[in-house]
Amino acid sequence: MIVVGGGVVGLTTAVVLAESGRRVRVWAREPGERATSGVAGGLWWPYRIEPEELVGAWALDTLAVYESLAARPDETGVRMVEGVHGETSLDGLGAWAARVAGLRVATAEEYPGVGLWAQLPLIDMPVHLRWLRERFVEAGGAVEERTVTDLAAVDAPVVVNCTGLGARELVPDPSVRPVRGQLVVVENPGVTTWLTSVDHSGAESTYFMPQPCGLILGGTAEEDAWSLTPDPVIAEEIVRRCAAVRPEIAGARIIEHRVGLRPSRPAVRLERQLRPDGRVSVHNYGHGGAGVTVAWGCAREAARLAAG
Repeated sequence: MIVVGGGVVGLTTAVVLAESGRRVRVWAREPGERATSGVAGGLWWPYRIEPEELVGAWALDTLAVYESLAARPDETGVRMVEGVHGETSLDGLGAWAARVAGLRVATAEEYPGVGLWAQLPLIDMPVHLRWLRERFVEAGGAVEERTVTDLAAVDAPVVVNCTGLGARELVPDPSVRPVRGQLVVVENPGVTTWLTSVDHSGAESTYFMPQPCGLILGGTAEEDAWSLTPDPVIAEEIVRRCAAVRPEIAGARIIEHRVGLRPSRPAVRLERQLRPDGRVSVHNYGHGGAGVTVAWGCAREAARLAAG
């Protein structure tokens, strides 16, 4: 069995398959740390992903795994961290929110407007991706750096397609589109909690997330934008928006700039496809801005589909 794609969705799917006793190889164009997964902020929360009626269950399955992994943060990269989702209310969320332990309305001291307080998994993505890869290899899997240009040409009885934005050309599936996200990483001036304030109808948002590498500041959500080059004007605006919330951010030294392209789709494609020659393709892509949020739930479903 071949899993195509080495981001968080591909590696998590490969782990689930390998630990179920399947012989699995991952073919990845590049290490996950250099893909979109590697530059993500890493906060668990359903963001820019559909359909909501399925996403909730996938996300809750994944949350339970991360809560367990948070007992070993240095090893897994997963920590439980407090923070506030600004401009968010309980009645604006799906039924899944009622099952997130401790989720409550933020106090005026925690956030000046309408917001929700929560303690959620915050994942150091480079560490987590390395841990996933090591766990997969320990289960008997192998990771190969290979570029796939034709799924039908992959010589395996079952191929699991976790190529994210690459599915646009590989399937091909023109409904997969990039949503560009730009981040700025600064030396953390002492911020220990995360905050998000997202306008889902616009291209700009404000968020910061304390990670071991520094404080990650965001962000953008530019639809159909393909550039991986950081825009210095956008970077300045990101710092300004975050500093308006926490003034100490204004003077923080910039460590690096990051850009990632979220694989947006009207709905996640998670389905089994029987090919004319009898081989099977399982598609698991189109997770938008929430690949890390639904990775384990989708991986388990993909494994069920692969088993037939």
